[in-house]
Amino acid sequence: MADNRPIGVFDSGIGGLTVLREIIARLPSESTVYYGDDGRAPYGSKSHDTIVEYSLQDMMFLEQKDVKMIVIACNTASTHAIDALRKHSKVPVVEVVYPGAKAAVKATRNGRIGIIATNATVSSGLYEKAVKEEGRDIPGLQIIQQACPLFVSLAEEGWWDDEIAHLTAERYLAPIKEFGVDTLVLACTHYPLLAKTIGDVMGPDVTLINSGISVASVVEELLRDNEMLSDGAAVTREFFTSDDAHRFESVAAPFLGRGLPQGTRKVTVDRFDVAEYLG
Repeated sequence: MADNRPIGVFDSGIGGLTVLREIIARLPSESTVYYGDDGRAPYGSKSHDTIVEYSLQDMMFLEQKDVKMIVIACNTASTHAIDALRKHSKVPVVEVVYPGAKAAVKATRNGRIGIIATNATVSSGLYEKAVKEEGRDIPGLQIIQQACPLFVSLAEEGWWDDEIAHLTAERYLAPIKEFGVDTLVLACTHYPLLAKTIGDVMGPDVTLINSGISVASVVEELLRDNEMLSDGAAVTREFFTSDDAHRFESVAAPFLGRGLPQGTRKVTVDRFDVAEYLG
């Protein structure tokens, strides 16, 4: 029997749209609800407890929209809040870390993998751990991490491929290039928005890993295995932000395409009391 409830996706801002785009491309018959918490972004500079609290509030909002699955389209939230969400969510939860790690290990040829992410994701160590687990059979696997916090701000401003973005990328990526990686994980869902800039700096011999593609595959498999696929009737796309809806759409539209996002509404989720989950 078909399950026509929407898939819920959340991120600290517009970056999660890189994941949503891949989900829509792979599963066009599925309805979706997207929540971008722009008003409290970036999550990557927040403490562990704050990230967990925000993520639980995002979860509660999406559950109010009667979603059948929640996708944490944010690496920072995935590394810090996945356990809390899986414990308390009423529906299945998909994160972005392990699908991205698996794709990186599959892509590497020389066993040198770079990970660029927010400060919070790097400090958690979870992404590095995930790559090591997935690549345990690769002899001499080497990993280098680099925090690139300004990439989030550039993505949110829509400065994806200009002089400022290139100069910032050159500074951040210098040690990654020197390390000799052949695979670079964009371990923040905002970073694929700067993929052209990052790719230009790293060069054509370095494979960039956008975890959104892998996540979409996981979502499809989970829905299929649990007989939760939609029959495609009355497909809807809802968008919410905790900041200015017009700005959200103006920045996101050139990337998402297909006339999306549209009809975005401003909603704040700090009204949700997560004390019982944190106690």
